Amino acid sequence: MGWGDLGAFGEPSKETPNLDQMAAEGMLFLDFYTANPLCSPSRAALLTGRLPVRNGFYTTNGHARNAYTPQDIVGGIPDSELLLPELLKKAGYTNKIVGKWHLGHRPQFHPLRHGFDEWFGSPNCHFGPYNSTEQPNIPVYRDWDMVGRYYEDFKIDLKTGEANLTQLYLQEALDFISKQQASQQPFFLYWAIDATHAPVYASKHFLGTSQRGLYGDAVREIDDSVGKLLKHLQQLGISENTFVFFTSDNGAALISAPKQGGSNGPFLCGKQTTFEGGMREPAIAWWPGHIPAGGVSHQLGSVMDLFSTSLSLAGLQPPSDRQIDGIDLLPVILQGKLIDRPIFYYRGNELMAARAGLYKAHYWTWSNSWEEHSKGIDFCPGQSVAGVTTHTQEEHTYLPLLFHLGRDPGEKYPLSFASEEYQRAVEHISGLVQQHKATLVPGQPQLNVCDQAVMNWSPPGCEKLGKCLKAPESAPKKCSWPH
Repeated sequence: MGWGDLGAFGEPSKETPNLDQMAAEGMLFLDFYTANPLCSPSRAALLTGRLPVRNGFYTTNGHARNAYTPQDIVGGIPDSELLLPELLKKAGYTNKIVGKWHLGHRPQFHPLRHGFDEWFGSPNCHFGPYNSTEQPNIPVYRDWDMVGRYYEDFKIDLKTGEANLTQLYLQEALDFISKQQASQQPFFLYWAIDATHAPVYASKHFLGTSQRGLYGDAVREIDDSVGKLLKHLQQLGISENTFVFFTSDNGAALISAPKQGGSNGPFLCGKQTTFEGGMREPAIAWWPGHIPAGGVSHQLGSVMDLFSTSLSLAGLQPPSDRQIDGIDLLPVILQGKLIDRPIFYYRGNELMAARAGLYKAHYWTWSNSWEEHSKGIDFCPGQSVAGVTTHTQEEHTYLPLLFHLGRDPGEKYPLSFASEEYQRAVEHISGLVQQHKATLVPGQPQLNVCDQAVMNWSPPGCEKLGKCLKAPESAPKKCSWPH
């Protein structure tokens, strides 16, 4: 979902009344970032509080490559990583994930092995349908066992865009909240729906209701669902004891625009890139009785901060035996403070850019290759900026491209190398980058090896459903990541 997809962030059709109301009752973060410009690494960062280059969610098969967890990936979240739900258990929390996990689908990476008590959702994205010989359809799990597969048992109509998944995910969330409230049990719910990821889907009730086409239908259904979740907390009388945060895992994918792509507002490019459109996210914090209504923060925030903030809310300290990149946002949210901190923009194994205050320095630029671009793959459609949106990997390490994001949020006007402003800002940011790199210990890359044999052929529970498929012989190979 893009920064510009919500009415509260300026989307002109104003079709997100519930999220806009959530913002009016809580705090809007205008400068909030994901940890990576695509799905799996962002989710790993959110749940570990650590940059993907530390937690292993990156590849070294090619320089600055975007890598994620498709069906044939061998890796996943390492046992050595401590996930938020594992730590919350120490404070007596019951933890549930609803929706997309995407941190590895082999048995050792199952979310219930990493701190979650319940799961209803899928290990991968809803790509397909597949023919069960070259690739199996993606399974949907309830806890330890699959209960069916996308396109077979959980329908997604690619012609109409109709699918009931968001409604199923909403009901799971409502039931879980009710159960925890009835047993007076503190809980953590990770509601990770994926309706706005192409192929975009919405349930019948929402199809054709948006001015923005199918993508808008999906956004409207998500908005309606968030409204029902917040209302449920209020009706159960637990809203003042429940901290809720809404954000996304990366900017809107412009490659699927305009029919199945969202809006990144005034920002450059989208998903897959380390320009603002790829990594700046809509973000709203809500906690009635604690967060002053109508708050707007310019704090530089990150999904990794949700790890540290959640631990703080539960009265826990972050692990001291590893580098945690997230900070505790409670002083920002509750007292309106601003904490000085940089934002690092990674693409795979490379630090592409860094932000401090209103200045952003690009040390590398690359949207995607000329070869891909000539085939119609474009992460910046209609937004070509000479010398900025490059189709070869351009290094600017010794003379970074510098932008003032207050005056130029669209990253269209690099500051003059000769100006005093440039020299002062680059000196400051480069000092922060050197400090960061000096202490960086990269994790073992998890996204290097692929093997058809590890796909979702026979997930746990398939035998009960008669849905086990025969896996091919194991043939590990280096994964190919084109951009």
